[in-house]
Amino acid sequence: MRCLLLSLACLPVLVAAREPADLFADLKVEQLAADFRFTEGPVWIRDGYWLFSDIPADRIYKLVPGEKPAVWREPSGQSNGLTLDREGRLIACEHQTRRVTRTEPDGTVAVLAAHFEGQAFNSPNDVAVRSDGSIYFTDPTYGLAKRPQETPFKGVYLLRPGREPVLLLRDFDMPNGLVFSPDEKYLYIADTPRGHVRRFDVSPDGTLVGGQVFVRVPNPDGMRMDTRGNLYVAGKDGIEVFAPDGTRLAVVACPEVPANCAFGGEDGRTMLITARKGVYAVRLPIPGIVP
Repeated sequence: MRCLLLSLACLPVLVAAREPADLFADLKVEQLAADFRFTEGPVWIRDGYWLFSDIPADRIYKLVPGEKPAVWREPSGQSNGLTLDREGRLIACEHQTRRVTRTEPDGTVAVLAAHFEGQAFNSPNDVAVRSDGSIYFTDPTYGLAKRPQETPFKGVYLLRPGREPVLLLRDFDMPNGLVFSPDEKYLYIADTPRGHVRRFDVSPDGTLVGGQVFVRVPNPDGMRMDTRGNLYVAGKDGIEVFAPDGTRLAVVACPEVPANCAFGGEDGRTMLITARKGVYAVRLPIPGIVP
């Protein structure tokens, strides 16, 4: 299935100075699997396979390239965002259980955080891990359903190893996807209803400063970075690609509206896209940052 690439030729001289104008041309998006309920949270596992969430189905699936997906964990706490820590352990944001967990090498699940100041989180959504082991996660109300909202805001949190969560930000409508720049100087956070991605400076102690709007995207969700600092945002129109200065380079339109994406494969150039009921893959010209 051929990917529809919408090249946005604003400031062509500047775009050409960053990446060749045809760098993202002629990409092919392939459907790998279908008939899920709502897919999210893709992550590449170093042993050579993908994991991804199906939130309503309460499952995490394992996808070995060239094979059919298989249930890896059920129940999953209605997991959403997944990533790895620096030791290769799975970190999961769970909607149903309202917690952030870590899967230990023996398969046991350790609860890293479930409350802030004695109040249950809303529904932890997406997660990113800094090189020092610090965990950053967002907590909108998307997975709260009819349960009472104990935390009276939708926050962004920092979880240092062995410590209680620290509230970093509370001025979002719905904080969603988040990703570090390659040098970890910046943390990008999507605010879905407001249709923008904000960029924060990361202080040496891990706190965040600034927060100006970096790019505008219809319904931004999960995000990833490639090794050149280009930002990939899953949104209403597809996977939007932005240069490090915020210039839009391309939009990779998918058969379904994507919720998230992740780099993986042996060379880091395969992107897995979780998009509603389907899972898709596309080979990209630049390797991405893999946890």
